Amino acid sequence: MNQALGRQPDGSASMDGNLLNAPLFHSLIQRMEDGERHVVLDLGPPQAGTVALLSQYRCRLDIADLAANLNEIDQELEGRDLRSNIDRLLPVKRSERVDLVLCWDLLNYLSRPAIRELMTCIAERSKKGTLIHALVVYAERQMPVIPDRYVPVDDHSLRPVTLSQEMRPAPRYSPEDLSQCMPAYQLDRAMLLRNGMQEFLFRL
Repeated sequence: MNQALGRQPDGSASMDGNLLNAPLFHSLIQRMEDGERHVVLDLGPPQAGTVALLSQYRCRLDIADLAANLNEIDQELEGRDLRSNIDRLLPVKRSERVDLVLCWDLLNYLSRPAIRELMTCIAERSKKGTLIHALVVYAERQMPVIPDRYVPVDDHSLRPVTLSQEMRPAPRYSPEDLSQCMPAYQLDRAMLLRNGMQEFLFRL
């Protein structure tokens, strides 16, 4: 059986990885302590840690593993074709709308047009005030060729797990870049984490 490896700060792999304190992720989970029912859209792979954490609260968890379907979001597609591909990968629209979205590090792997169409499709499934959480490569010029996994260990710590040691250039999207790709959303908060990534919360 192959086991996932976590990346050390120097880029090397380890079995344990390093816990990452994620204050904005913590604030997102704190929001669920209000006792209200929440609908969470997870754009990463199914994770036992995510399910265990969210099962403590009144919520519905929808999973759309876009990280495993990047080839379906062709970087060369635009407009209606790109929108159709993304729309098909997301959960069907329901009367109970999404109010929390976990992007993890997915946005690093999407073109600007793909980010725009993805966030438009999410907005159509969301209520006003929905929060979008994302981790964006900022300090490093390289990133793994496929998205990492971020496993919640508790309500404020994430364990990065890398699935490939092969690297590719990182787009290093700035807050301004993302805001231009997400005109319907406002930047709520941003923080630089110790691993050099920017942690973002956007609000619809």
